Amino acid sequence: MPWWRCSAACWRPLPGLWCCSEIDPRRWVGSKPHMVKESKSGTETEKFHTIYRFDAIRAFGYLSRLKVAQTTLTVVVLPPAFYWYSQGLMALNSLCLVVGTAAFALAMLCWMSHFFRRLVGILYVNEAGTTLRVAHLTFWGWRQDTYCPVADVIPILDTKDRPQELFVRIQQYSGKQTFYLTLRFGRILDRDRFTQVFGMLDVPK
Repeated sequence: MPWWRCSAACWRPLPGLWCCSEIDPRRWVGSKPHMVKESKSGTETEKFHTIYRFDAIRAFGYLSRLKVAQTTLTVVVLPPAFYWYSQGLMALNSLCLVVGTAAFALAMLCWMSHFFRRLVGILYVNEAGTTLRVAHLTFWGWRQDTYCPVADVIPILDTKDRPQELFVRIQQYSGKQTFYLTLRFGRILDRDRFTQVFGMLDVPK
C-alpha cells in the first residue's frame, strides 16, 4: 500500500511510548516520581496516614544533588591535571593539591550520602497500623519510599537513643536498614499513630 494511503491507524504511537499520569500530591517540590525500594503486595493501593514530617528534607535533597555535581566536576579535572603535569605545565605541589581536593570531595560525598539516604522526610502508617512507609532520599537526592512492618520496628525507648537527642534511629528487629529522624525539628502530625509505632515518648507537642 502506498504510504500516502495508509490509514490513520498506521500512525498511532506504539503502546508504552507515550503515557500520562496525574501529579502525585505526595511528591516533594523539585523531586522526581518516587520509587519504592521495598514493597509488599497491596501497599500501593492502601490508604496511608501521615504521622511525621521533616520539612527541611527538601533542602537536604538539593544539597545532596549539589554535592554530587561538585564532586563530579572535581574528579573530571584529574585527567587534565595529570596530563599537564606530564607535559611540565603543572608543578607537583599543584597536582597534589588537585588530587587531595578530589579525594576529600569523594570522601565527603560518601559520608553525606550515607547520612542523607537514611534521613527521614515523611513517615506514613496504613489504615490498619501494620505497615510503616518511610520517605527518604536516594544517593542522587531524589525521594524514595521504603516499606517495613510496624511489628518489626523497635520502640525508641527500647534503644540507646533518647527523644531529646538531635537524631534518633529507627531500627528494626530484623536488622534491616536503619533510618534517622529528628524529633527536635520534625513535626509529629498524628501523635496517636506515632505512639503505636514507636511507643510513648516524652516530646513536646
